[in-house]
Amino acid sequence: MLLTLLILISALAALLMSVLPERLLRPVALAGAAVTFGLSAWLLSQLDLQQAGLQFPEFTPWLPPLGLNYSLGVDGLSLPLIVLGTFLTLLVIFNGEKSSPRLFYALVLVANAGIIGALAAQNLLLFVLFYEVELVPFYLLLLMWGGQRRERAAVKFLIYTAISGILILATFLAMGWLTHAPSFDYGDLQLAALAPTTQAILLALLVLGFGIKIPLVPLHSWLPDAYVEASTPTAILLGGILAKLGTYGLVRFAVGLFPETWGSFASVLAIVAAASILYGALAAIAQKDIKRMVAYSSIGHMGYVLLALAAHTHLSMVGAIAQMISHGLILALLFYLVGIIETKVGTRELDVLNGLLNPLRGLPTTSALLILGGMASAGIPGLVGFVAEFLVFQGSYAIFPIPTLVAVVGTGLTAVYFVILLNRTCFGRLDNATAYYPRVLWSEKLPALVLTLLILVLGVQPTWLVRWSETISQKLVAAIPTTTEIVASIAPSLSSTHN
Repeated sequence: MLLTLLILISALAALLMSVLPERLLRPVALAGAAVTFGLSAWLLSQLDLQQAGLQFPEFTPWLPPLGLNYSLGVDGLSLPLIVLGTFLTLLVIFNGEKSSPRLFYALVLVANAGIIGALAAQNLLLFVLFYEVELVPFYLLLLMWGGQRRERAAVKFLIYTAISGILILATFLAMGWLTHAPSFDYGDLQLAALAPTTQAILLALLVLGFGIKIPLVPLHSWLPDAYVEASTPTAILLGGILAKLGTYGLVRFAVGLFPETWGSFASVLAIVAAASILYGALAAIAQKDIKRMVAYSSIGHMGYVLLALAAHTHLSMVGAIAQMISHGLILALLFYLVGIIETKVGTRELDVLNGLLNPLRGLPTTSALLILGGMASAGIPGLVGFVAEFLVFQGSYAIFPIPTLVAVVGTGLTAVYFVILLNRTCFGRLDNATAYYPRVLWSEKLPALVLTLLILVLGVQPTWLVRWSETISQKLVAAIPTTTEIVASIAPSLSSTHN
């Protein structure tokens, strides 16, 4: 019942927000988030690294006529993402929200419960239920605490996410009906018996549905508006963990349920990944708003995950999971620091910002951490970004050399736009007449310092990042036929057609 407890703690803490006096809101929300994070971290420490199957399983029949069961379980793919989500939720609640804190804490905690449930769900319909639970809280977080164009951003997010959910639900229902499975439990679906064309259609729909959530080019148009108009806490959760439901879904349901068909899709997916990486980097270079620059950079960095999944080697698969964690930490740090700059300086425009590294009248600590965050995003050795990207490149090059080289170029372009950002923001001379910025309190610096410490520690000790996913990655890769096997399987049919 430990996984259920993770969900219930967040849900109950959210319910308490409606009855508690205002002075107790933050302490109780913080306590609920801290207990959830502590329990998830403890579960990670208890994970059997030699076992590729599900651990801490829970099963209760719910609506058997519909094939819906309450089935939970985690492994080296889902549990690290759960820990990332609970950790970011704790940081967001620690940072707090001054306006309407009761509703803010309740929405964040409900979203956290939904994300945990989606990552732990082992019944496809249960996954969809949790997948949709986070739609309402994030829509309201965008709508109530967003920027000037928050209504437009929230509606776009709602529409795109709803379409993503509809595609995924329709595909899951088709999978269950076509296989005549007794339930929609992950282990009950025997898709190998379906015709190759049917499998290809189902897989294409899944890629489309989860591609919207990631998002991949050209399904990305909701992301810049949502990330830029979102408040700092909402942006951290959107980019840090919510987008990972898309990449997680690809690994769990696309690669996991369609291993043979996935291999035949790999070349197209590698091209899409390369396009996403290049587009994200070039679009980021063109931005004048530093938050929008970070938002576009996210598109490129999620493209690394797709490239690694397309290559489907053991090393690239480990790199894909590591990139999910790395991207979540780095993006959270960058959005948090951009939020501090906007609050203290009053602008995010590159043409206005300068000299923030000034030790007397600027924001020296914030600027120093921003420099380190930019270096991590650019894949500088010794930081967590380098570890994940190196694994992706090393594991993908032998399979897709050209898309991998494009991805390496994308890393170079990442360095370009972060040099532009840092040069204009942190360096230069402050305006003596206007640059008397408020001090950044230690309570405001603490989340950024914790994120920075993790980025440094996991960069220096990458084993702590990749050890959890090695066994599950090996299991997933073993189920995917190689290119030689795919060609051998279709050769007889081609020969008979020719004759």
